[in-house]
Amino acid sequence: MHTIKKLYCRIFQRGLKTALPFLPYRKPKIVRNVGDIPAILQKKKRENVLIITDAGISQLGLTKRLEVELIDAGIPYVYYNKTVANPTTNNVAEALELYHKHGCQAIIGFGGGSSMDCAKAVGAKVARPKKPLAKMKGILKVVKRIPLLIAVPTTAGTGSETTLAAVIVDSETRHKYAINDFPLIPRYAVLDPRVTLSLPKFVTATTGMDALTHAVEAYIGRSTTPGTRKDALMAVKLIFENLDTAYMDGKNKAARQNMLLAAYDAGCAFTKSYVGYVHAVAHSLGGEYNVPHGLANAILLPFVLEEYGETIHKKLKELAIAAGLVGEHTPVDIAAKVFIEEIKDMKKRFGIGDTVPEIREEDIPKLAKYADKEANPLYPVPVLMDAKELEKFYYMLME
Repeated sequence: MHTIKKLYCRIFQRGLKTALPFLPYRKPKIVRNVGDIPAILQKKKRENVLIITDAGISQLGLTKRLEVELIDAGIPYVYYNKTVANPTTNNVAEALELYHKHGCQAIIGFGGGSSMDCAKAVGAKVARPKKPLAKMKGILKVVKRIPLLIAVPTTAGTGSETTLAAVIVDSETRHKYAINDFPLIPRYAVLDPRVTLSLPKFVTATTGMDALTHAVEAYIGRSTTPGTRKDALMAVKLIFENLDTAYMDGKNKAARQNMLLAAYDAGCAFTKSYVGYVHAVAHSLGGEYNVPHGLANAILLPFVLEEYGETIHKKLKELAIAAGLVGEHTPVDIAAKVFIEEIKDMKKRFGIGDTVPEIREEDIPKLAKYADKEANPLYPVPVLMDAKELEKFYYMLME
C-alpha cells in the first residue's frame, strides 16, 4: 500500500478509536425464550409485527412457536420468508412493502444473519423512506430511529443480533455493501437454544467458525478496548469448549446455548472494534458468487492470519491461552502457530475445504477492489494491504 494511503488509513482509524467512548454503542437486552416476545411487544405497545425469515427456517417450522404465542396474545403479524443467503435489495423492497401494507409497528428478524440483515435494512428504509439503500452504505448514514427490532438468531455465528451493521447485495450489480449505524442495533436478542437444535452439522460448523472469525479479527485489530478484548476472549473460550459438541450432538442444549452466547459476545466485540480482511474478502465472494458468509470466513481465516505474520503473534498467544491450547509459559511464536494449526484442524474435522471453486481469475481484480473499498480505511487491521496485495487471497482459494 502507498505510504500516503497508509497514513490516511491509520489517522482515520485512530480518530474512530478516540471517538469510541463518546459513541452511542449499546448491547441488546438478552431474552432467553421466544415465548417472551409477545410480552415485550405489549409492553412497548406495538400492535402489529413483521416477521422476516427465510424459506429454510419456514420449512423447518421454527417460527411456529412464536406464531402461536403471538396468536394467543392477540398480536397480528405478517410473515416474509423469501430472504436469501446474502440478502438483496429486492428482498428488502418486498419485505418493506408488506410492512407498510399491513401497518406494522415492529420487526422480528428470525433466522441467521441474512434474515437479521434484511430486517435491519427494512427498518432503515422505514426510518429513511426517501433515501436509497445504496446511499446508506458506509457509516452513520441512517441516523434516525428505526422501528422496534427484535432479533432471534437460529444460528450461533453471525452476531448480527448485536451489531450495527446490515450487509446487503445489490440485486442488479451483485455488489455487496454494509450499512453501519447505531439505530440498527436490535433492542432485544432472543438467545433461545431450542430454535437452533435442528441446525444441520455443516451449518453449525460454518456459523460457529464465523463467530470465531468475529472474535479473532476484533481481538487482533488496532481499535480494541478492555470491554471488546474481554468479550472476544470469552467468545473464543466458549467456541473451543462447545463447537465440537454442538457439531457432533446437535440436540445438546447446553452446547447450543453456549454457542449462542459465544456468537453474542463475538458480535459485541466486533461491532465496536470492527473486523478485518477476512471479512472484506468474504463479503466480495458472497456478493459475486453467493458463497455463504460463514463458510467464506472459515476458509479464509488461517490464510489471513498467516499473512499478518509476527505482528499478531502476541495476541494469538493470548487467544490460544483462552482457548485452552497452550499455557502461559509457551513461547509466543509457538503459541501463535498452535492457534492457527488448530483452526486448520477444525476445518478438517468439519469438512471445510481450502478453496472456493466459483472463483474466476478474470474476476479477481474487481473482487479485490471491492474488498479494498470495504476495508480501507475503516477496518483497523494489523497490516494494511491495498487491492493489489489482497488479490493473493483469491488466488490462494482457486482450485
